[in-house]
Amino acid sequence: MRKNRPLRRIVLASAATVSGMVLLLSLKPHTSPGLAVGSAAAVPRASAPAASGGSSGSSSGSSSGSSGDSAGGSGSSGSGVSKSVTGNTVQTRWGPVQVRVTIRSGRLTEVTAVQYPQDNPRDQEINGYALPRLRREALAAQSADIDMVSGATYTSTGYKQSLQSALDSATG
Repeated sequence: MRKNRPLRRIVLASAATVSGMVLLLSLKPHTSPGLAVGSAAAVPRASAPAASGGSSGSSSGSSSGSSGDSAGGSGSSGSGVSKSVTGNTVQTRWGPVQVRVTIRSGRLTEVTAVQYPQDNPRDQEINGYALPRLRREALAAQSADIDMVSGATYTSTGYKQSLQSALDSATG
C-alpha cells in the first residue's frame, strides 16, 4: 500500500516555479546592437542639412531654449515651403534631450533627436530603441501627443516636451 505524497508534489511544484521565474527574468528584453547602430547613423544624416552652427548654438544655450527656437524659426522662415525648427533643450535626470522638426506644407515630415543622453552604454542601449519609436509615433500622430516608451521614461518625457516646443514655434 503506497500512499500519495503531497509534500513531494509541493516541493517539486515549487522548484519548477522558481526555476521558471529565474529563466524568465534572465531573458534580455531588447536587442540593442542593431537598433543602436541604426539610430546613431540616422541622427548625423538627418542633422547634416541643417546648419551645424545653429545646433551647437542651441546646445550651448541650453538654459535659454527659447533663443534656440527663435534662431531655428528665423533661419527657416525664408524657405517658405519647408520649415525646420529646433525645440527647447529639456534637462532630464540622465541628460539633455532636444528635438528638431521639419514641416512641409503643414505636415510634420521629419523629427530628429539633436541631443539625447549617450554618455554610457546603457544610455546608448535605451535610446537605440526608444528614439526610433518616438520618431515613428510623432510622425504618425502629427503632434506631440505620443505614447511613452517603456524603459525610457525620462527620454520620452524630454522628447515630448522638446517636440511640443518645436511645434509651437513652427506654428506661431
